[in-house]
Amino acid sequence: MLSTIHPSDDSGGASVTLTLQDEPDTLALGEIIGRSLEPGLQLWLQGNLGAGKTTLTRGMLRGLGHTQKVKSPTYTLIEPYLVSRLDFYHFDFYRFDSPDEYLDAGLDEYFTGQGVCVVEWPDKASPHLPQPDVEIHLSLVGEGRQATVTAKTATGQACLNRLVEQLNTRGSATRPA
Repeated sequence: MLSTIHPSDDSGGASVTLTLQDEPDTLALGEIIGRSLEPGLQLWLQGNLGAGKTTLTRGMLRGLGHTQKVKSPTYTLIEPYLVSRLDFYHFDFYRFDSPDEYLDAGLDEYFTGQGVCVVEWPDKASPHLPQPDVEIHLSLVGEGRQATVTAKTATGQACLNRLVEQLNTRGSATRPA
């Protein structure tokens, strides 16, 4: 897994971009992110179908110690987990036809507590969905993937700092842009 660190951009958020060679790299990144999470954090996962959003989430849960199967919430909207004494909510809004379906489903209550909320297809619930602390964009590049992790808040920046620290400790080829 190769990474590049970018300083703050115009939105005030720093980012790290990683090249993921295969699915095990995507899971490994998810595990590192999982170990970087703290209560109340909200993450948006962006990317086309098949980009690896659910695989990344599976890795996050593994990083928190979850050993059971991880299901995609495509048909259920939400899959809740209690892991490492942390409420972890995995959302998938792909099937929304209107952003108002987010309000109709009463999902806003999940975003006001101390649970970690990981959202696939967040644009389908905008403008009702609270803004993320961290946004992760996954894209297919050749045979692998590229992941860009961007901090959107101070809490997100703290998470990104922990992620970069763990990448450096792990020995990933991290270099400033």
